[in-house]
Amino acid sequence: MSYLSLRAHRAIPLILAMAIIAAAIACGSADEAVSSSGDTAISETSRELIIYSGRSESLVDPILQRFEEVSGIDVKVRYGSTGALAATLLEEGDRTPADVFFAQDPGGLGAISEMLIPISTDVLNLVPEWARSPDSTWIGTSGRARVVVYNTENVSVDELPTNIEGFTDSKWKGRIGWPPSNGSFQAMVTGMRIIWGEQRTQDWLEGILANEPVIYAKNAPTVQAVSDGEVDVGFVNHYYLHRFIAEQGDDFPARNYYLPDGGPGSVVLVAGLGVIDPSSPAEEFIRFLLSKESQQYFADETFEHPLIAGVATQPGIPDIDSLARPTIDISDLGDLESTQALLRKTGVLP
Repeated sequence: MSYLSLRAHRAIPLILAMAIIAAAIACGSADEAVSSSGDTAISETSRELIIYSGRSESLVDPILQRFEEVSGIDVKVRYGSTGALAATLLEEGDRTPADVFFAQDPGGLGAISEMLIPISTDVLNLVPEWARSPDSTWIGTSGRARVVVYNTENVSVDELPTNIEGFTDSKWKGRIGWPPSNGSFQAMVTGMRIIWGEQRTQDWLEGILANEPVIYAKNAPTVQAVSDGEVDVGFVNHYYLHRFIAEQGDDFPARNYYLPDGGPGSVVLVAGLGVIDPSSPAEEFIRFLLSKESQQYFADETFEHPLIAGVATQPGIPDIDSLARPTIDISDLGDLESTQALLRKTGVLP
């Protein structure tokens, strides 16, 4: 499955196609428009869904292929980072061929909120209220908790602070790894700005910088560095650790620590989806992603938190309702521009 080309024009809406068929019947050419079973000649396989995906191909391609299989819809995907694709969508505007934006975090969805159309209430109600936008323009598809990953050979749980501010203590100098260009990290900092305010967030960033953190490009190399002992702790999403454990076994020398204070270091993000073209089968796709089959896929294969009831998480991953998380409207995490400005101001980003 690959992104083949950008459409110059959108396909004829289904309602127009049905009108054409009705006209054909009226003219006595129904045999050309309708099959012997009474189904229209516009087959399910002729439908198309173009997805701009900030979720990586390795994570979501299997479930997208499954959707193609069960729906008969031709899925075409353009992969990229959530931030880069959001910028592309804003640049393309009304000319975009995208039907939906599948983002790794609420920030990317918030950045293009003016391009998104409201999702049906019955679809929104498939997930908890906290996992969807108040204006109905996007919906979460899986949960992603922020955690501190730590090296089990160098650090005991008792040494870890109860809140993320504790890592500004000088005893953590040279022991911290972080990926400041990562979208989920920036969403966490946006949460800090909302909960703590600008100055306290700036103080935290400067406090971590004073402890000379090691910079990594993404979450996965941060977790790898923690396990290798390059650093003792890292600020990441919870599921990266479980991928390593699945590949390397339970002896992998790192574990997740869920900060118990319920502050911004404990924010639970969602990967989510917004609809751009209302004439596309986007809501059919959303329903599929929120089916028990798909939610079990996210729980078993990507180690994320399911957002519907009756789906079990993998061993070592706590139930999402048991987590101490801040009472924050995650739709407010879309102000990445101001967060990035603060990261540049403090020198966290160039």
